[in-house]
Amino acid sequence: MPPTYQIIPATTPHHLLAARTLFTAYAAWLNIDLAFQNFQAELSSLPGKYSPQEGGDLLLAYSSSADTSSSPLGCVALRPLPVEDDERQQLCEVKRLYVAPEARKMGLGRALVSAIVTRARELGYRGMRLDTLRSMEGPIRLYRSLGFVEVGPYYETPLVEETVFLGLDFGEV
Repeated sequence: MPPTYQIIPATTPHHLLAARTLFTAYAAWLNIDLAFQNFQAELSSLPGKYSPQEGGDLLLAYSSSADTSSSPLGCVALRPLPVEDDERQQLCEVKRLYVAPEARKMGLGRALVSAIVTRARELGYRGMRLDTLRSMEGPIRLYRSLGFVEVGPYYETPLVEETVFLGLDFGEV
């Protein structure tokens, strides 16, 4: 059975509003304070660090049976990692993977991660990093099934004990 969704880049003001709505739902679902990530500033400046001009991207998933003026089903973003050395300059970070409750169990999370990995390769990155909470067993299984492995922390977080850091290296692009 073909997918019942389409994944597109967020390119219009309407898309950015939809992304803001999904990011807010994601934060509510996490039920943790994201102030340490400057979450409110991130929301107000979208696409911000996820802008293609900044080396990032923001993807939205919509139902195939609806146009993109309908409510989105999910999102994922990538941004370049802050440069501290030459090696990190070639890495990006996966952020804000979220699938709306009504769209879960359709393979959409896997499709979104696969799409953002493809996009990262197209942008010339040599690898990706991400963080997630240890309690998020489903997403951790998903990431591992796509080749992500545990890596050391790549930034300071007040939630270090609750956080799993994962990476996927592409090798030469």
